[in-house]
Amino acid sequence: MTPNFTAFRALIMHPVKFWLYMLVKLPMGFLAGLKLIQLEPGQAAVQVKYKWLTQNPFGSMYFAVLSMAAEFSTGILCLANIYKSDPAISMLVVKMESHFYKKALGVITFTCNDGNAIINIVKTAKETGEGVTLVSKSTGVNQNGEVVAEFFITWSLKAKASKSLIAN
Repeated sequence: MTPNFTAFRALIMHPVKFWLYMLVKLPMGFLAGLKLIQLEPGQAAVQVKYKWLTQNPFGSMYFAVLSMAAEFSTGILCLANIYKSDPAISMLVVKMESHFYKKALGVITFTCNDGNAIINIVKTAKETGEGVTLVSKSTGVNQNGEVVAEFFITWSLKAKASKSLIAN
């Protein structure tokens, strides 16, 4: 766990601050109703509900909504570990692979258990200053515990150049 993880967790798990964050930084997630239900050093979980705004024409949840929830479950672990990092670290999704197994109906919970790998990749990015990548898995399950979808999100992280180095 990085030093600022706890501060980020306290901020993002506050209900009002979370919704303000979503409204400002991820407005489509706000509209879809993404809900962060767990954020621990090793794991994050995000829920999304099937409703009128998240539906597709086939009577289930739209794949883009599922993708957004899956990406958020992995990305929030990255954000928590780069929060107020010195040097600052940029992050970007560079690839995504998905597998769909069942119709997504009701409440779908996406869980990412790659927190320790993310902690290590953040450390590597800081130490080397080079861009590094990590494939992070998020598994979506329905209310019955059945796997609905799996996503493999490839993150690229890179330490930004220090402002003092840029000025010289």
